[in-house]
Amino acid sequence: MPRPSLLRSVTFRLALVYAGLFGASVLLLLGFIYWSTAAYLSRQADAAIEAEVAGLAERYRAAGLSGLTGSLLERITRRPAGSSVYLLADERLHPLVGNLSQWPPVSESPEGWISFRLEDAGWPAGQVHQARARVFRLTGGYRLLVGRDLHELTDIQSLIVRTLVWGLAITAALALAGGALMSRSTARRVEAVNETAREIMGGDLSRRVPVGGAGDEFDELAGNLNRMLDRIETLMEDVRRVSDNIAHDLRTPLSRLRNRLELLRVEAGAGRPDPEAVEQAVADADGLLATFNALLRIARAESASRREGFAEVSLAELVRDVAELYEPLAEEKGQRLEVGVASSAHVQGDRDLLFQVVANLVDNAVKYTPSGGTIRLTVEGGPPSPAVIVADSGPGIPEVERKKVFQRFYRLDESRSTPGNGLGLSLVDAVARLHHIRVVLEDNTPGLRVRLEFPGRPNLSA
Repeated sequence: MPRPSLLRSVTFRLALVYAGLFGASVLLLLGFIYWSTAAYLSRQADAAIEAEVAGLAERYRAAGLSGLTGSLLERITRRPAGSSVYLLADERLHPLVGNLSQWPPVSESPEGWISFRLEDAGWPAGQVHQARARVFRLTGGYRLLVGRDLHELTDIQSLIVRTLVWGLAITAALALAGGALMSRSTARRVEAVNETAREIMGGDLSRRVPVGGAGDEFDELAGNLNRMLDRIETLMEDVRRVSDNIAHDLRTPLSRLRNRLELLRVEAGAGRPDPEAVEQAVADADGLLATFNALLRIARAESASRREGFAEVSLAELVRDVAELYEPLAEEKGQRLEVGVASSAHVQGDRDLLFQVVANLVDNAVKYTPSGGTIRLTVEGGPPSPAVIVADSGPGIPEVERKKVFQRFYRLDESRSTPGNGLGLSLVDAVARLHHIRVVLEDNTPGLRVRLEFPGRPNLSA
């Protein structure tokens, strides 16, 4: 499958969304800065106009029209190229004193403010400035205009707008560059997972997803995937081993069953069938059915769906029921089956499966313990970790073999002459994993001691 392009990658599209959101945030921020700065500069210009108006009004009250005219001429002479705008006109708006050639042809606001265009021959050709002024009516029909050239304010506003545009452009460029880098980095991590998956699909089950060591979400994902692959590889190996064991261990009984059936067919043709041969054939068939039923129980126990039927189980009652079932068999073999219940702990689980686990352990103990031996079945501890212990005085299991005995069809050399199919402890292991039970095999000096350590409340969602 071809690798998706950068523009089609999820991380790049997320980066674009983030860039859009960040750009909108920057736009709102710079817009607010522009609005607040422009408003501040406008208030500053109005305040400067109000200050000049106050000074001229005081001069007019003190010296009349002649004093006002002198003050205007003095200000214009002192700062001929300044930003202040003055004009004193008669009742027909003919200019008398000021630095404007004519009265601005605009209407006044109710407060007397006007905004107009300034055109001056001293500026570069075609250059037009904006101005703002306040108009006052004096006695005798005279009008006074006091204002300011706003070209500095306009320049500052233009600078802010340019800064805003460049800021947005730089933000978008950085966001796109960051998105591309992030997408490439993420794509490399994802491609490592895809490459591993392709190699596994090609048959190399030993491949694992590389872990970067950063401890981030990708490393956590890689770790979980690797643990899943370990489990899959183990299951596949179990399937191969079970297939081999089935082919090896069941070939002899199937061949024996076929030979006996062939013999029965011959004897039936001669009219003298052997009842003992029939019984032996039935026994062989029952043994094969028992083996396949055991495999089916293991498969069901390994299915997590069995957790849906979990309920509260009393370990004391469970142990007593198993002991009651096997006590006659133990007495028949001259063994003592002792029960000790030191705890009334309850656990969550499937009672039938738990019963099968304890029964399998007791069955093995009865099978391998010699006459006159002792089998002890006890419940110890309490919440949060009760335990069921099955101990016998038989030959035990060598320490080097204790992990192998949980494999399907695995049997110790000395036990191959006894009846069985090597699936009892495999079922114990499958049910233990389903219930998160820790199975510990220990020496009982002499014999074997099997300890089932239950969690107080198994994690049913795991």
